[in-house]
Amino acid sequence: MRKISLKRLFPNDDTRREVNVELARFFGCLDDFADEDSLRDRWEMDPIKWWLVHGSATPHLQSISLKLLGHVSSSSCCERNWSTYAFIHSIRSNQITPQRAQDLVFVHNNLRLLSRKTPQYMQVDTKMWDVAGDAFETIEDVGILEIANLSLDEPELESVLFDEITET
Repeated sequence: MRKISLKRLFPNDDTRREVNVELARFFGCLDDFADEDSLRDRWEMDPIKWWLVHGSATPHLQSISLKLLGHVSSSSCCERNWSTYAFIHSIRSNQITPQRAQDLVFVHNNLRLLSRKTPQYMQVDTKMWDVAGDAFETIEDVGILEIANLSLDEPELESVLFDEITET
């Protein structure tokens, strides 16, 4: 996957070759990376600080590293999906197939994202798609999700969904 990612990040063959040379220097602990301070600091310094101090000889690799290390890692998006899934696939609707529930979670999240582009987004009533953002710990803390209308405004789709539940 590293090769595929590098081809996307650096479509120019010459630049990509420079990045590959930088990678070889890093993985092989060659040149500046063979320095005693660099080797010791790999285990003792914060990775961002290490790349700022020791990565200047490899500008492409330093840039990629700082961008990757600058991303916040969080499970909040997964937690939000699981909460939505728990709401959709509850005790009352436990006969929904996993694929149908996954599709409904997908639609719900995409409708929430699309609603952000509407002019009404900043009005209180239309913020129901942003179910507490990242600020809730459990489904009980959400509140608005319990009353949110997850309809697609397609009565025939809703009736098909509910007919399937009652038939099985």
